[in-house]
Amino acid sequence: MKLFYLLLTVALPLMKRCLGLLCLTFGALLYAQESTLEDNSYLEDQFYFGLTYNALLEKPDAVSQQNLSYGIQTGFIKDIPLNSTRTFALGLGVGYATNSYYSNLLASEENNAVSYVDSLEDIENVKRNKIETHTLEFPIELRWRNSNPTEYKFWRFYPGIKLGYVFSGRSKLVTEAQKTAFANDDLRSFQYGAMINFGYNTFNLHLYYGLNALFNDGVTLDNGNTLTIKPLRLGIIFYIL
Repeated sequence: MKLFYLLLTVALPLMKRCLGLLCLTFGALLYAQESTLEDNSYLEDQFYFGLTYNALLEKPDAVSQQNLSYGIQTGFIKDIPLNSTRTFALGLGVGYATNSYYSNLLASEENNAVSYVDSLEDIENVKRNKIETHTLEFPIELRWRNSNPTEYKFWRFYPGIKLGYVFSGRSKLVTEAQKTAFANDDLRSFQYGAMINFGYNTFNLHLYYGLNALFNDGVTLDNGNTLTIKPLRLGIIFYIL
């Protein structure tokens, strides 16, 4: 019992001090928040995560898409307000994306050279055939929104451009008998395109149109047709404060 009273004697002053410190901290946070609300000095710095369906445009007539081509993107956007109410801003970001394009465009590697045909008819029991890229991305957005310091749900319209460095590109063929994959250097390293992100609150539509080709200049099919394929990606993007 004496030990209990001794502990209580020591603990009560400590609890009072901790409670006082918590009150001071909470008061300081409230004051800082009120000051922020008064001068509109809020930012929309955001993490983002997106899922897309990937389409191939300007492809040869015989090339057709198969399975579900998809993309995943994630990253961080730094918000730079351009007006006093902060409804107009510039967004500069960095992120990572992986994109897969399933089609009947077959890539084969032999003696460090890659050849392409627009048919899988000569391959038995094909399950999947795809091109896959892993990209370091740099989105640049012009940001219009009807946000304010106290409301976290608002409409946004963010057009812009996206620059990308493909640090890994692969071609992969999967049949019932085997898997064949190799690093494909014919995929263009530097890619860029126009994009629009539009929506309300966390849920938004995302559209990206590639302005340069997926493959390097001069890459052709075995029949001599140049591969000028460009990607179109349509999906959803989530902004998280």
